[in-house]
Amino acid sequence: MPALLIMAVLVAGACSGGSEKPTTVDAIRDRGKIVVGIDFEPGLALRNPESHRFEGFDVAIAELMAVGIFGGDRHELGNRIEFVEVVSKDRETSIDNGNVDIVVASYTINDARKQVVDFAGPYLTTHQDIMVAAGDTSINNVADLNGKKVCSATGTTSADNIRAKAPQAELILFDTMTECAKALGAGEVAAVSTDEPILVGLVANSGGTFKLVEAPFSEEPYGIGLPKGDVAFRSFLNRRLGEIEKSGEWSEAFAASLGRIGLDTPNPPPIDRSASVPSPR
Repeated sequence: MPALLIMAVLVAGACSGGSEKPTTVDAIRDRGKIVVGIDFEPGLALRNPESHRFEGFDVAIAELMAVGIFGGDRHELGNRIEFVEVVSKDRETSIDNGNVDIVVASYTINDARKQVVDFAGPYLTTHQDIMVAAGDTSINNVADLNGKKVCSATGTTSADNIRAKAPQAELILFDTMTECAKALGAGEVAAVSTDEPILVGLVANSGGTFKLVEAPFSEEPYGIGLPKGDVAFRSFLNRRLGEIEKSGEWSEAFAASLGRIGLDTPNPPPIDRSASVPSPR
């Protein structure tokens, strides 16, 4: 074959884009569904016993991300979105092993986690608080947890914050905050501590048995967890978050979920579009 003809073939092949690597969004679209890890907590992600649909703010954020991939309406995604339970201690593993595409599960962004996974967002900034029995007046701030049994979830920043700010507390850990609420109701612990949205949901479901101390002591920026190093997917999710904030869908989702259990709808936090932290591995 003449040299010029060979060159023409090579140029044509390069221009065809045939060797372009498909993105994660392409793969999800081709598969026909996105798999999302959630943590079952009131206000954030629970199955409605009547409709059998998952509901909550984390669920809404995940559905709105899926709409960015598949189009349509988030209430009509059907089998194009699959929710699986991922408890706090298993979030990084579930992402790293490819068991889920993303995790939307009250997942606080911090530097240690960014060594293992990447985050889009944050999509919400909240804080840690304390829940006690309705008649308890002995706990009014984090320092009052010292010397008392306090429950939180394994693998959370909440547990780390208690260790740092109430070092004399006896920390009791379960896989879920629902188990902590049961322990508080049974008198096995004096307090439960985690993020405000989760506690507000537990208080709302307690029938007046529990109360929120309203003594915040940390800042918790929630992010969408995704595989480490997937820059294109992270950029897509961040763009999609920007779209739903601008359209008002973010505020509507908050008001319909966390707003219903007593939280005022805040302004969405600024999205961190900077480069992710390199992995040491």
